[in-house]
Amino acid sequence: MSTDPTAATATSTAAATAGTAAATLRALHHDRPADRPLVLPGPWDAFSARAFEEAGFPALATPSAGIAAVLGYADGQTPPDEMFAAVARIARAVSVPVTADVEAGYGLSAKELVARVLEAGAVGVNLEDTAPGRVLRDPREQADWLAEVREEAGPALVINARVDTYLHGSGSGSGSGSGRVAEAAERARLYAAAGADCVYPIKAPAAALPRLREAGVEGPLNFLPLPGDPSFAELGRLGATRITFGPGLLHRSLAGLGELARGLAADAGTAA
Repeated sequence: MSTDPTAATATSTAAATAGTAAATLRALHHDRPADRPLVLPGPWDAFSARAFEEAGFPALATPSAGIAAVLGYADGQTPPDEMFAAVARIARAVSVPVTADVEAGYGLSAKELVARVLEAGAVGVNLEDTAPGRVLRDPREQADWLAEVREEAGPALVINARVDTYLHGSGSGSGSGSGRVAEAAERARLYAAAGADCVYPIKAPAAALPRLREAGVEGPLNFLPLPGDPSFAELGRLGATRITFGPGLLHRSLAGLGELARGLAADAGTAA
C-alpha cells in the first residue's frame, strides 16, 4: 500500500513540534528557585489566552470549569467534542505551550485520549481521579490508567495527575489533618511512579504543603491558591512547584464585567 509522503512529512513535523513544546513545558517545572513557582494562568478562550501570553507567561493551563462556564455548561457537563474544540482554539491563538484540563478523560481509552489532546494542539494534560458520581477512583486503578496514558504519549505530553482527596477523600480529619495528608500523599506517590510529571492535590491548604513533602511527595507539585493564601513566593517555599487557578481568573474577570455592566445600566437609566 502506498503512503502519501506529504502527509507523512506533515505528521512527522507536527509530532516533532509537539515534542519540542512538551519538553519546554516539562523543563519549566524543574530547577526553579524555591520562591519562584511556575505560575500558569487559565485561559477560557482565545482572547484571554492571548492576553496572558502578551503579559509574559511562558505557558498556559486551560481550566475545564472555566471553559464549561463560557460554553454554558455546569462544571463536569461539557461534551468532550466541545471541550477539545475549545482547547484547540486556545492553543491556536498562542505560541506558548498549553496544557489542557480534560477532567477524568471522558471515558476515552488512553490511545484516543492522547490522540485527541495532541490533535487539539495541547502538550500537557490534567487528569483527575474522581469517577462518575463524584467518588474517588481506586488509586491503583488510576495509577494503572495514568501509566497507559504515559506509555501512549511518551514524552509528547506533560501529565499533571490531580489528587482529589481534599474534595472527596475518605481520610480522617480535614484541612491539613494527618489522615487527609497521608491519603493524598499515597495517591501522589503512586501517580508519580506511574509516570505523572506533576501531582496536584487540589484544594489542599497551604499548611499541608510541607507535610505532603514530609510524607514523601517528591517532584513537581501543583497548588491551587485561594483568597487569603500566602504569596506565590511563600507557597513555593512551602513546597509548591506550580500554581494554577481553575476557573478563578474567569470569576475575577466576570466580577469586573459585572461592574462595567452595572455602570452602563446606570448611565442608560435601566439599572435594576
